[in-house]
Amino acid sequence: MNRIDTLMARMTLSEKLGQLTMTASGYTVTGPVIAGDSTQSIIDGTIGNLLNMVGAGPAHEMQRLAVEQSRLGIPLLIGLDIVHGHRTLFPIPLAEAGIFDEAVWERTAREAAREGAADGLAMTFAPMLDVSRDPRWGRTAEGPGEDPWLNGRIAQAKVRGFQGSDLSSAESLAACAKHFVAYSPVTAGREYAAVDISERTLREVHLPGFVAAIEAGVATLMPAFTDLNGVPMTAHVPLLRDWLRGEMGFDGVIVSDYNAIAELIEHGVAADLVDAAVLALKAGVDIDMMADAYRKGLPVALEQGRVTIDEIDACVRRVLRLKEQLGLFDDPYRRGATPEPAAVIAERHALARDVARKVIVMLKNERDTLPLPATAKAPGALAVIGPLADASTEMKGPWWGAGEHEPAVSVLAGLRAALPQTDIRHAPGVAIDSADDSGIEAAVALCDGADAVLLCLGERATMSGEAASRATPALPGRQQALAEAVTARAQALGIPVVAILFSGRPLVVPWLAEHADALLAAWFLGVEAGHAIADVLTGRVSPSGRTPMSWPRAVGQVPIWFGQRPTGRPMNPADYYTSKYQDVDNTPLYAFGHGLTYGRFRYDELHVEPRRVREQGTLTISVTLRNEGAREAEETVFLFVRAKVSLVTRPLLELKGYAKLRLMPGVAGSVKLKLPATELRYLGPDLQPLFEAGEVDVFVGPSAEPTGLLQQTIELC
Repeated sequence: MNRIDTLMARMTLSEKLGQLTMTASGYTVTGPVIAGDSTQSIIDGTIGNLLNMVGAGPAHEMQRLAVEQSRLGIPLLIGLDIVHGHRTLFPIPLAEAGIFDEAVWERTAREAAREGAADGLAMTFAPMLDVSRDPRWGRTAEGPGEDPWLNGRIAQAKVRGFQGSDLSSAESLAACAKHFVAYSPVTAGREYAAVDISERTLREVHLPGFVAAIEAGVATLMPAFTDLNGVPMTAHVPLLRDWLRGEMGFDGVIVSDYNAIAELIEHGVAADLVDAAVLALKAGVDIDMMADAYRKGLPVALEQGRVTIDEIDACVRRVLRLKEQLGLFDDPYRRGATPEPAAVIAERHALARDVARKVIVMLKNERDTLPLPATAKAPGALAVIGPLADASTEMKGPWWGAGEHEPAVSVLAGLRAALPQTDIRHAPGVAIDSADDSGIEAAVALCDGADAVLLCLGERATMSGEAASRATPALPGRQQALAEAVTARAQALGIPVVAILFSGRPLVVPWLAEHADALLAAWFLGVEAGHAIADVLTGRVSPSGRTPMSWPRAVGQVPIWFGQRPTGRPMNPADYYTSKYQDVDNTPLYAFGHGLTYGRFRYDELHVEPRRVREQGTLTISVTLRNEGAREAEETVFLFVRAKVSLVTRPLLELKGYAKLRLMPGVAGSVKLKLPATELRYLGPDLQPLFEAGEVDVFVGPSAEPTGLLQQTIELC
């Protein structure tokens, strides 16, 4: 018999249910603690998995209880949310999506895994693969933005990064693709609310990221809190058991979200904890996180004949197999056995700085306001104003994991380090979300004698993330009043205003976009935020980040995304009865993929070969670019397609690729993209994959803004 068979033959029912139970844990001056229980349950074998334990010492102490003091010696699975870094925090996932670089996505996950594993962890509850087209939804910050094709590339890169080539390695973590599925299109953008979408939207927008993660070998998966078309995901037999387990062949571990099994009672589909446990088990959920439904409910359900021991055993086997794949049976202490050298941590911080400056999106730069003059000719004085200028903690973003108490660099500190000879004046003006505007006058006074004004505005970190929906995702508090007062004074003095926005979502800022001379989307950049921002402002690097979500002009446009389907009455200002608003333009303030550099790129000579392609063929798309600007810069080139005629209505644009090109001033170069014709399949009227003959437009350009796209037409045959 193999190890798992031997264990299964010896396990009692309570020990089996212990392997299906995950409980929050922590560490105090008196030692390890478990939420709502005691460490004796680990020794008894009735708790087999922990979350939120941090530190190699505490993690190993917990493992010793399981391995050396329990009857069967089964090691614990210990996990933590490592969403955008463990202790070394990288930019939030939404920001990182805008880097459009699979190598970077994979490397930051690999470094986060190494750092988390060094703390004794074996699992992360990431990546988050929820496509979001509604910036009101707070968890937009944790995901890939609005596009399903992009989501699939991020999913695979993150799984590779977290899990590495060997899941049993001391530097690898089991990844957890979440939240399955369609968690983001909640009613009115309100966290945890119901979801009601079409089967086509489910399959075309929300499932592809999970398909990609499964194809990359993701070890675990987490169902969403929400219901989908009336069925809570934690009990969704058609999707969890039939599609995921059956059609996709996923045989990894499914772990519930925090207390989600018990919440089936609040959803109204379970009368009590026994009902809830039965529903989740029947759907294929292996691990019950924090509801204690399996330990308390399944013995009763088993006695009543509502579940079978074979159904329980199948879940236990999957959990034990994951622990075996992680190498926990062979050496439960390998993760965290060796402290990381200081040089490794320093190198990770250097990576965090590099990634942070690459994700900053320059939304606007009138009259070449940026970069600020070179260090040798640094401005005599800078007025650095706003509640986020000296807010190092906010730079970490909404999900700081084990990095809560790690130092982070504020904008003010970064600028002072980069411009030591400059008179840098600072005033917050207002608090982030306070109604008190008594500090505005003092902030405005700093403009006098300054060479430029930097306005640091936006959200508090906790205004994004879980349970952080905002009905009006604009500047909170009195920040708009601060911006108006400071900008009026700066314009009267003839000095430029650079606005730097911090947020976990696109913000609705049409006034600022119109009146600031330059505008940066800095998102939440992590521990190296201030240095990264200073690198971009001073021209040490050219900004190269792009928007992974459309920025709305008004909240009433939400949800808004580039891949909308056409209408029979497209917008026509001259025709009253067409699809348009009366009070705002249909278009976003900033389109998907928008982002300026310190160069200026001209696109020409688009070539697509062959012009007729069969299903098994491949298109080669090349385009020539010239940097007509005065500085070296890197351009991101996007590839979109649009079918001219199809059996079903298709999106106006579909993202199918991207490439990057770095050019010196005055230099031309070209990029080449490959597009397999199989990528041009779509879901037909019966929601089955279809390759349809006909004409397809191929577009290449700097964003999804139609006016900037080059176009060629090919024929599928």
